[in-house]
Amino acid sequence: MNVLKIAFPSGSLQEATFKLFAKAGYNVRLPSRSYVPDIDDPELKGLMFRAQEVAKYVERGVVDVGLTGKDMILENNAQVVELGEMIYSKSTSRPVRWVIAVAEESPIQKVEDLQGKRIATELVEGTKRFLAERGVQAEVEFSWGTTEVKARIPGLVDAIVDVTETGSSLRANRLRIVDTIYESTTRFIANQEAWADPWKREKAQNLFLLLKGALEAEAKVGLKMNVPRSKLDAVMAQLPALHTPTVSGQSDPDWVALEIITDEKVVRDLIPQLKRSGAEGIIEYPLNKVVY
Repeated sequence: MNVLKIAFPSGSLQEATFKLFAKAGYNVRLPSRSYVPDIDDPELKGLMFRAQEVAKYVERGVVDVGLTGKDMILENNAQVVELGEMIYSKSTSRPVRWVIAVAEESPIQKVEDLQGKRIATELVEGTKRFLAERGVQAEVEFSWGTTEVKARIPGLVDAIVDVTETGSSLRANRLRIVDTIYESTTRFIANQEAWADPWKREKAQNLFLLLKGALEAEAKVGLKMNVPRSKLDAVMAQLPALHTPTVSGQSDPDWVALEIITDEKVVRDLIPQLKRSGAEGIIEYPLNKVVY
């Protein structure tokens, strides 16, 4: 049997990734103390790796495909095929940022002030490239964790480069952002040899299509409603539909059924407007996938 080997990111992205796969139609379960998840698709075999390691293992062919951040692809200089972007993370749907941060009271105000200073980070290569592009020479050392704390220990480092989604952890540690190195989102990547295999390529494309559809559906809902034909134009004028709304006849010729897909964030204002315009029996329902 043909099998596609996939790398799942462990740590902070693990739960969000498993939930995304579930919405895409794949149940993934990780047994206790195991690094081999169970997947209800015999054509998929998974392995768990730190997100920082996924790109290099995909490049080597340890696995065929995987999910990791664009930052880690660049950090490892991994030669892989990017199927596309998947914007999701552990707490938000925004890209994460790698930022230079210092203690609130630090005299460092701009990147040039880091000349001759010491910086701690897990993003060593990315930080070195960023500084080199700006003509700044600094000592960049690898941090094995708890990076935020190091910026406040006298004599240890002058600055850190760390990843943040909301900035709350930096603020909690009384740190101030000096600059942003770059933003990063999760990418679905493939090994080059696996991509050249017709079966693996199609399987990977199908999987990415469903995962992307599940992501697109997270911010959208469906709406169904009954509308008198005499008020259809007034109701239609209120609809911010994904595409042209679906209008179906009913057994009563004076009424139609109307259905749309729309952004969830507008529904709380939209439903009262639809009701005032003449719609009745309005139903809101969640979506699992939206495939363009």
